[in-house]
Amino acid sequence: MSPLTPSARPTLANSSTGPSATDRAALRKAAQGFEAIFVRQMLAAARSASLAGKDELFGGQAQETFTSMRDERFAEIAAQTGAFGLAKQLEAQLARLMPPAGKD
Repeated sequence: MSPLTPSARPTLANSSTGPSATDRAALRKAAQGFEAIFVRQMLAAARSASLAGKDELFGGQAQETFTSMRDERFAEIAAQTGAFGLAKQLEAQLARLMPPAGKD
């Protein structure tokens, strides 16, 4: 059997060679948290680069607080639903580095 054949490669779906379910769940949660932070930073950077300037009529601290809260919630939803796919890719890459289940 050639080392390049799919059946010769270990897979994470096989519980005897992959990380435990709780480890994988923790990894997924961390990856989603990272994606949420990344999306929040992207939104903040895009908003600060606005060419229109500050809105004097509807601006102020209250508007900034609301915008920040809205961006945070949007980022959390995007990360949980996989809208950007960053968490899924990060989880897949980091799962390769996890020790096999039962071999701590």
